[in-house]
Amino acid sequence: MERNGSFGATWADQWDYGGDSAHGGYNHNKNNNKKNSGLEKTKAVASTGLQKTKAVASTGFKKVKEGTTLGFHWIKDKYQKKTQKD
Repeated sequence: MERNGSFGATWADQWDYGGDSAHGGYNHNKNNNKKNSGLEKTKAVASTGLQKTKAVASTGFKKVKEGTTLGFHWIKDKYQKKTQKD
């Protein structure tokens, strides 16, 4: 039971501001430009934050790697000293 055809435009057509509907639409270019400039600013801030996060993660990974290497060398040295005494 489809009733949308009897009322003309559907609810989506009435509230769609994209301008590509069959019944036409209101175009909000000014608002879209403002939204796009805000979106661009947000992307720039997010990109900067991502670069900082990558740098911190890289530094942290290097520290973990270095600590792990030192730990393995320490264990190896302790094992070799123990086996040389026997």
